[in-house]
Amino acid sequence: MMTALLLSFGVIFVAELGDKSQLMAMTYALRYRWWVVILAITAATTAVHAVSVFFGHFLGMSLPTDLLSVLAGLAMLVFGLWTLYGDRLDDEEQNRASRAGASVFLAVMSAFFLAELGDKTMLATITIATDHDWLGVWIGSTIGMVAADALAIAVGGFLGKHLPERIISIGAAVLFFGFAAWLTATGLVGASMPLVAATISAAVVISGVGAFLIARDRRSAAQADLPTPSVP
Repeated sequence: MMTALLLSFGVIFVAELGDKSQLMAMTYALRYRWWVVILAITAATTAVHAVSVFFGHFLGMSLPTDLLSVLAGLAMLVFGLWTLYGDRLDDEEQNRASRAGASVFLAVMSAFFLAELGDKTMLATITIATDHDWLGVWIGSTIGMVAADALAIAVGGFLGKHLPERIISIGAAVLFFGFAAWLTATGLVGASMPLVAATISAAVVISGVGAFLIARDRRSAAQADLPTPSVP
């Protein structure tokens, strides 16, 4: 078990360095409390690697990574638009956002869960689990990924103290859109035409709805900022 734990820890830690998950961890650390992000990443990683160990050790099967990558890409598009939509907050909302709520935990956890499905770290975990102790692989791979992402969170937390909130929001949205393009393009390489058409249609609909909601929010905010005419 110890051999499997150390092997999986080393492989996943190295594989995670420079991966999109590290960038996501840094992005979330710019907006939310670091310990909430760590807990969410740990929960998502534990679940994903449990699936990886199950498929690799007990079934010896691979997952439909192309479809999972496309779904994760569309989810990243939603998260990017969500980040832009939530850019303007009043004082009460700022206080709520700064606290560790269940919605923040669930949002971060779901983002990491989707992003890791079909990722190289998941595939590496499946590979190692095929001929190593499953419990050691599960524990080692989870700790390895959390440790690597903790480095990114430390960097993100440092940057968050030196950057304006608006810059952070725009930067986070740009990163999410980059993740969306990366994941979607990876999933569509060699894909069938129906899948390509469905993915493009879904992306257009998501983008359209998001743009409409953001524009409406900006108009409402601009009208709220207008001075109230004095009554003679």
